[in-house]
Amino acid sequence: MTTPDKQRADDGVWEAYAIRYARLDERRRADNFVPVDPHDGPMPMDFFVWLLRQGDRAILVDTGFGAEAASARGRKLLRCPVEALRALDVDPATITDVVVTHLHYDHAGNLDKLPNARFHIQADEVAYATGPCMCYPVMRHAYRVEDVVELVRKVYADRVVFYKGDANLVPGVDLLAIGGHTMGLQSLRVRTARGTVILASDASHYYENILGGRPFPIVHDVAKMLDGHRRLLAEAGDPKFLVPGHDPQVLERYPRLPGDEIGIAILHEAPSA
Repeated sequence: MTTPDKQRADDGVWEAYAIRYARLDERRRADNFVPVDPHDGPMPMDFFVWLLRQGDRAILVDTGFGAEAASARGRKLLRCPVEALRALDVDPATITDVVVTHLHYDHAGNLDKLPNARFHIQADEVAYATGPCMCYPVMRHAYRVEDVVELVRKVYADRVVFYKGDANLVPGVDLLAIGGHTMGLQSLRVRTARGTVILASDASHYYENILGGRPFPIVHDVAKMLDGHRRLLAEAGDPKFLVPGHDPQVLERYPRLPGDEIGIAILHEAPSA
């Protein structure tokens, strides 16, 4: 007899969670759109990592930042994003695969807290973050050199898997090379019980960026960002299957994990709106 867990594994069906670990309350609408929004006002930003789980196996998507980066950039760190996995009964030491959507400071810190993981990243992202564009302060502003160096150390330890474009990671989880926000940004397509969910990461920070075709101002290539919006909307088919990277509405729309006060959204269950 096939057990439910075995059936999910055979079908490549995953649970998906958005784990909030930090917040920026002072951000305003003028900071989030190109062109600048003429109706300025508060528009807070949440910071997430994402966990995919199938039976005893778990895949972490991004690794957040720590106390030093939070202090340097004026962010409110609510908890360590890696230790937050324990709220889902996942020991960080059991994580064997981490998808790094891009190397910005809020997505690629804490790599040293995952001692048994391989890191999956687009080759273009590493080339960009270690190449001549980083000679310009405005281009490297969103990167943290310690995080990039730590990733390079993982390369030398044979713990990084490089991709050149779209790829299947495991049954039910695909990497989508999007670019735009950074040269090598990747999003994810995840098969869940409610349908295929698109984890946009920073291809779209807020629902309003992608649904309104309004680029986020930290951008490597505006045209590719807009192309990415179109592609991910097509991949999702319906906005209810699209999850942006920083929108507080994620925790308002989705069921939340009971008992976690900071906020973990259950993405494999249907949103309320």
